[in-house]
Amino acid sequence: MNDDFRLDPTLEDDTLQVADLALCRVRLMNDSRFPWLVLVPRRAGCRELIDLDPDDRRELTAEIDRCTRVLRDHAGADKMNVAALGNQVAQLHVHVIARFVNDSAWPRPVWGVGSPRPYPNEAATQCAALARALDE
Repeated sequence: MNDDFRLDPTLEDDTLQVADLALCRVRLMNDSRFPWLVLVPRRAGCRELIDLDPDDRRELTAEIDRCTRVLRDHAGADKMNVAALGNQVAQLHVHVIARFVNDSAWPRPVWGVGSPRPYPNEAATQCAALARALDE
């Protein structure tokens, strides 16, 4: 893809690998309170959406759509949140978060609410199920 691409260490530490799509590395935020994917375009030095060329921006939009639909259907979410903030991690990445009216942060954003609850060791099963769904 892009030989100079390196995943930001914070994203590496906070997430679990799910799949590689045409453009993005897809990872699962390691917080079982919120089903939450993070898409990272495999392009070195990208900080903003505008740093991607037009073809990559179109591909990113398609991959966000795909991941949003898969996660919504997989989790049975009431609402889907999609955001590209990058205030703490500068590397371009997009959050796709399944939300529920009874989750601990509802209706506020998930950031800074409580303490993360890492997935149990069986999280590999969760990642594999999501990866299979993304391949369909």
